[in-house]
Amino acid sequence: MKTIIKYLKPFAMSIILIVGLLFVQAMTELSLPDYMSSIVNVGIQQGGIESSVPEAIRASELEKMFLFMEEDDAEYVKSVYKLDSSGAEGVYVLSDKDMKEDSRLSGIFTDSIVVLEGVRQRGGEESLAMISQMPKDQLESLKSEIDKGLANVTDSIKKQGSLAYVKSEYEAVGLDVSEIQSDYILSIGAKMIGIALLGMAASVVVGLIGARVAAGLGRNLRSSIFQKVMAFSNSEFDKFSTASLITRSTNDIQQIQMLMVFFLRIVFYAPIMGVGGIIKVLNTETSMAWIIALAVGAVIVLMAGLFGLSMPKFKKVQTLVDKVNMITRESLVGMLVIRAFNNQKYEEEKFEKANVDLTSNSLFTGRVMMTMMPLMMLVMNLTTILIVWIGAKQVDIGSIQIGDMMAFIQYAMQIIMSFLMISMVSIMLPRATVSANRVGEVIETDYSIVETKSPKSFVPEKSGEVEFRNVSFRYPGAEEDVLKNIDFVAKRGETTAFIGSTGSGKSTLINLIPRFYDTTEGEVLVNGVNVKELSQKDLRSSIGYVPQKGVLFSGDIESNIKYGAEHIDESQVLKAAEISQSMEFIDGKEDGFKTRIAQGGSNVSGGQKQRLSIARALAKEPDIFIFDDSFSALDFKTDLSLRNALKKELSDSTLLIVAQRISTIVDADKIIVLDQGQMVGVGVHRELLENCEVYRQIAESQLSKEELSDGK
Repeated sequence: MKTIIKYLKPFAMSIILIVGLLFVQAMTELSLPDYMSSIVNVGIQQGGIESSVPEAIRASELEKMFLFMEEDDAEYVKSVYKLDSSGAEGVYVLSDKDMKEDSRLSGIFTDSIVVLEGVRQRGGEESLAMISQMPKDQLESLKSEIDKGLANVTDSIKKQGSLAYVKSEYEAVGLDVSEIQSDYILSIGAKMIGIALLGMAASVVVGLIGARVAAGLGRNLRSSIFQKVMAFSNSEFDKFSTASLITRSTNDIQQIQMLMVFFLRIVFYAPIMGVGGIIKVLNTETSMAWIIALAVGAVIVLMAGLFGLSMPKFKKVQTLVDKVNMITRESLVGMLVIRAFNNQKYEEEKFEKANVDLTSNSLFTGRVMMTMMPLMMLVMNLTTILIVWIGAKQVDIGSIQIGDMMAFIQYAMQIIMSFLMISMVSIMLPRATVSANRVGEVIETDYSIVETKSPKSFVPEKSGEVEFRNVSFRYPGAEEDVLKNIDFVAKRGETTAFIGSTGSGKSTLINLIPRFYDTTEGEVLVNGVNVKELSQKDLRSSIGYVPQKGVLFSGDIESNIKYGAEHIDESQVLKAAEISQSMEFIDGKEDGFKTRIAQGGSNVSGGQKQRLSIARALAKEPDIFIFDDSFSALDFKTDLSLRNALKKELSDSTLLIVAQRISTIVDADKIIVLDQGQMVGVGVHRELLENCEVYRQIAESQLSKEELSDGK
């Protein structure tokens, strides 16, 4: 996982921008329930009247309120109102509308209106007239009793009563109450639309940036894996199977990309929403925070149980995908052999078992995770019912308003949804973590063949020379050496051949020359320099390598011949094709050198593949040629023609030939016989027939008595 984090560094600014935008989006969503509460409480229940401080009030009503105000409070009220006597009845008008937000003024009017209406309901206007005639000391005593009574009345009830009075007073002075209500609702609604649009814009931008970051991360990971694999030696390829490398480069990186999209979109967003929702809940005038704690606890227990069941299965998914890919690839490559041996049923059963294992594993995890959503919805719905039940009682006693309860429900849903979003990411996290570790294994794998920091140059006077000095080699993890004490020199202008029984180490030996493996002991020298002290590019540029199995690339014949030498002209391409005996079949093609080659060369025969592979090496014009049993698919006539052409055209080059057929190497300047990784004979054909038992046994199995007696 640390490797993935390193690859996110180029996207640091984008991630910071995403976090900022997510914060904006979360704040917009957290503010909407407050506005909804305002529309219900103020816009609908209170008729759009927000404050207990009236903008306009009849003089007669204000005079009655003064009876229940302290002297300094009454003076304060008089200082902010001015009398408008233009109408039939005098009206006091608030000199500054911003004073409606003044907390002192609001408190004065709230208490005064509640007392005024209470007295009016009990004794009518007559009681108010009597109170106005009371001596000062009796009036002060009455105010004291009233204050004690108000102490038992909740602020919510006092505010609702005072707002109802202000509304009736507006009607009395001739203000359009319906217009006040409409203006308030439209104003709050416009703000909600603006906030919602801002949140939507932030969400869209986050989605775009998040997708770019995830796609960029996937691109960089694929590029790094490909570059890493391109530098792998055979030892690394032995560690990772081809099917596994393909899965890691495709499916595993896709899992990381999908996680990254959700991670950037949700993992940062959910905590902001959750914490913000909790803060909002604690700031509401309710006593139901315990319901949120209960719901969150239920969600955590639910998630822990589900993940405990599914986590082991999630960790197996990618391994099972590897297995399915491996069997599929193996079956497709070997389809002709499978059909030849009538083994389709066996292969189908093998694939079916791997497929069923993957399917059953995926079904189990899918079913477990699919139960999460309905269970989460059950928790959310039960939470809503509990809030409505408890909240309805509080609304009934006047401790909260309906809008407050509705806002509380919204905040509760936002908090639970934040946990639900995290759980959705957690579903992907185990599989993506496994994928990240698998990708990291490839990227962090140390090369067994390390490029030298101070490469040496070739020794000119030893150009084309290949020398093995007491070389031994053992495969990583093996108990015994595959090659033991190999010692020889192949000089420029000579043909050096290697022969031996299957498994004797021929291909392993020649793979040490281009450093596909490194020696365990001893030295391999090319052009007079130890291959470990040369740059790999220079080393391999001096070698024309033809593998045992002809490998072609999608394109055309010309592009394959030019694969190692794009700069060559048509005459050089033609020459390479003629030497390799490829013109025999190229001339028969309608498009000639432009004939299409399918992926892997599947539309040409094995012999044609080998000849084109040889032509590719010849076009490169190196000093050293390595033919790893590269004539095995050729008929004897073509083999003979090719060897004669090579002898004529490459007389100044070093040829290293691995062969199974004696006839291929009979004219070699030096034949090295290998048996169980050791050199058991060195010489020319005649000498080895006389002196080397292993060579003679191979010759007797391939040549007639006449050919043996002639030494040919």
